[in-house]
Amino acid sequence: MDQDERLLHSSSFGAAAVAYAEHRPDYARAAVRWALAPAAGPRVLDLGAGTGKLTATLLALGADTVAVEPDPAMLSELRRSLPEVRALPGSAEAIPLPDGSVDAVLAGNALHWFDMAVAGPEIARVLVPGGILAGLWNVMNDEVDGPGGPGGAGGVDGLDGLDGADGAGEANGAGGSRGPDGAGGAEWAGGAGGAGGPGRAGGAEWVSGLARVGGSAVVGPRDTPAGWRAETADAHLAETGAAACFGSPERAEFPHGQRRTADSLVAGLATRAGMLVMPEPERRATLDRIRGYLASRPETARGEFTLPMLTAVLRVRRL
Repeated sequence: MDQDERLLHSSSFGAAAVAYAEHRPDYARAAVRWALAPAAGPRVLDLGAGTGKLTATLLALGADTVAVEPDPAMLSELRRSLPEVRALPGSAEAIPLPDGSVDAVLAGNALHWFDMAVAGPEIARVLVPGGILAGLWNVMNDEVDGPGGPGGAGGVDGLDGLDGADGAGEANGAGGSRGPDGAGGAEWAGGAGGAGGPGRAGGAEWVSGLARVGGSAVVGPRDTPAGWRAETADAHLAETGAAACFGSPERAEFPHGQRRTADSLVAGLATRAGMLVMPEPERRATLDRIRGYLASRPETARGEFTLPMLTAVLRVRRL
């Protein structure tokens, strides 16, 4: 994706801010705890905060949170739903905070939109020395044969499939070793990393069909576990080869899920950037195909079901 296309996609969400707030999932608390575990203190910037999905989880965990969001409509929705939060207009490339003012910067489903040649030094500027940058992504779990066994409409590996449910994680450090590095984790962030041991929620076979029916606008390159692992390994680096601002990455994945009906799942998928920039006739046809597919599957045809997910995290430390 070139710079112009990236800007078009990243600026598309404001038109769907209300639907985004209603239908997008939150983030697994265990994932947020792990992201914050090495942070020296509780001051956290939610960068590219959108309507406040990650912000709300940070507040629930007791973080001293400030949110920054470039889109006026998304920022307005965040302020409406979380009036107690300090929420500022700004972007990853121009953060309206002083030098060394936060212990961690988190970005929920946003890090891939940043121009890291500019945003990397800017994020490093507002972080304390040794501060944490973490990107979090909610991905749809299509790994039926992955750790945790098969999953489906009935639940996500014992999680009830509810937004905000905690769970164990599988962590992969920069060298591929298992086990998150929780040393030095702050007590406010849930102690030594919060992952609770290896294991992933099982996926569901029907999830893989969404990509076949909807195409890349519905299930993009970072929207499944395998795609996320391939696409985000260097998400903290500038594409221009500029000097690194951050150390080697650690990555971890945590079970998550969202209770949906066919209609509410379609409404959530309609808020994805690829769908928002699509010509309206093509958009309607794509959503109709998805509705037909969900109606054809016994797991999703009637009533509520669980969309099996993982909250995947990439964590680096400021050099």
